[in-house]
Amino acid sequence: MKRSEWLMCLVLASVLCLPVAASAEDLATVDVGANAVRWDVQGDFEGVVLTVSLPGGNVIRREVRAGQPVVFELDATAKDGSYRYELRGTPRLDDATRRELMAARKAGNEREVVERLKDTGRLPREEPVQSGAFLVKDGTLVGAGLQEKAATRATAPRPATGNVQVITLADQVIADDLIVQGSACIGLDCVNNESFGFDTIRLKENNTRIKFDDTSVSPFPLNDWQLTANDSASGASSKFSIEDITGSKVPFTVTAGAATNSIFVDSTGRVGLRTSTPVLDLHIATSNTPAIRLEQNSSGGFTAQTWDIAGNEANFFVRDVTGGSRLPFRIRPGAPTSSIDIAADGDVGIGTASPFTKLHVLGTVAGDTVALLENTSATGFSGFSFDDETSTNGGFIGLDNAGNTLRINAVNSNPLVIQTNSTERIRFPAPGGNFITAANGASLSAGGTWTNASSRAYKQDIVDLDANEALATIKKLDPVKFQYKSEPGEQYVGFIAEDVPELVGMNDHKSLSSMDVVAVLTKVVQEQQKTIEALSAKVDELEQANKK
Repeated sequence: MKRSEWLMCLVLASVLCLPVAASAEDLATVDVGANAVRWDVQGDFEGVVLTVSLPGGNVIRREVRAGQPVVFELDATAKDGSYRYELRGTPRLDDATRRELMAARKAGNEREVVERLKDTGRLPREEPVQSGAFLVKDGTLVGAGLQEKAATRATAPRPATGNVQVITLADQVIADDLIVQGSACIGLDCVNNESFGFDTIRLKENNTRIKFDDTSVSPFPLNDWQLTANDSASGASSKFSIEDITGSKVPFTVTAGAATNSIFVDSTGRVGLRTSTPVLDLHIATSNTPAIRLEQNSSGGFTAQTWDIAGNEANFFVRDVTGGSRLPFRIRPGAPTSSIDIAADGDVGIGTASPFTKLHVLGTVAGDTVALLENTSATGFSGFSFDDETSTNGGFIGLDNAGNTLRINAVNSNPLVIQTNSTERIRFPAPGGNFITAANGASLSAGGTWTNASSRAYKQDIVDLDANEALATIKKLDPVKFQYKSEPGEQYVGFIAEDVPELVGMNDHKSLSSMDVVAVLTKVVQEQQKTIEALSAKVDELEQANKK
């Protein structure tokens, strides 16, 4: 067989000239005019999301409700080049389906629920998405609706009759191995004495495709695949794709103009994006804020939500794109190790890698504030709130911004109890209408009267107070006038703890109990009353005697 004959055979057997349309193209029909592109959505959707990637890398995103036109119009600033678009439908869901999806998200079994909803037709089996491209030249959309056709073989006249006839070459079948010790050009635009350079195989015509047509039958793998270079529609993409022909999908595409090392896999399996020297399993290198976008679209029934994770010389951050591009989480360069550290048991450490409680804040500089709670509102509170599982019992500790008053507040009339070593020391509000009740029985009434604990149940080693001891103590008491250093200008009358007799002094010689002094005075008064009564009786006797 001549070389030209087997080349023709290979052309006819290997090159697919017509593109395969994916099922997603049924989402909308496309009408390309001179200055606008219009999509007419097919099917019942709540709306669609149109995303258009502009030359230079900028992206326009629009959400269009059902019944509204889906149109992209060129303006005076439109740049020449290829514009890629993606159109994604938002399925129309009933309230019951939405509730099931929300419940599944909370329960963590959304995969199973989504599959069941797809099986019953309440969610679409495939994501309703369509993508494509259009071309702008000199500020105008060009070549709308044109479709590149497959190249055809030249025709030649038949000399005997003079009539023009199509010359059809017979197919060449090689029932043996084929070895070519040179280069091969396949395609209707190959010429004699083709200059191959370093090319071993060259595909040359207006539609270049390589199709893998697997004739296997089940249970063996039988999908057909295709390598496609460039779209055939006018204004569409210059790109290289791997197409799943059987599944009508395009899982991999690289568009023309992609930067060198856009995707690079080194010998260890590490992946570099825009770098040929990846350091870790995934390495993203760019001149300004490398980032990852996490976009949940609404085509699966869940609410659309987009997050960005990025970093630059100013900070590492998480951006809530859907929520107005707020930055709820940021880390500044130079933050120390374990600025925030979550232990294996869920405890959170701030400034420590070994938190002992649910929240452990560690300070290492003398005099530094370990935690600051601040509310910049002119009214309201800054502080901690505590609640139980019902959110109806708890309390608050914080600063009243309006009155600059520190408050400790228990809600729902619950008492506030102060304990040490699991032993209750003070409770307020207290039972019986008291404002404060101490564990030893002392209390402060609602009216402001302090009452010492005096029950026999609280006491031991009870003996009578000797009158002589009481009188001796009274004689040694030295009342003085004074002012407290913390309260200058306010005059008081009392005793000095270091100077009182042992009977009414405290062990620390720094404080006094007024009840001790009252008890001694009472004993002395009682003894004096006895004396007064005895003297009064004698006076009465003398008066009676004088009357006689």
